[in-house]
Amino acid sequence: MKSNIGATDRATRIAVGVAMAAVGVATLVGLLGLGTTVGTVATLLGVLLALTGVVRVCLLYRLLGIDTSGTR
Repeated sequence: MKSNIGATDRATRIAVGVAMAAVGVATLVGLLGLGTTVGTVATLLGVLLALTGVVRVCLLYRLLGIDTSGTR
């Protein structure tokens, strides 16, 4: 698949994704009292954001016709 995520978008997704996944995992192991549902959702969304940043392809962007990579 053709990449549709640019450098700034990629760095932001990876940073926010890792932070969100860390908060989610910390919640799941009991370090934060946000509940297991919030911990699970935060972990899954964080991993998804980080992965889309790593592979530089976002399927939602593709569906909406968004391309931040600068190449069209």
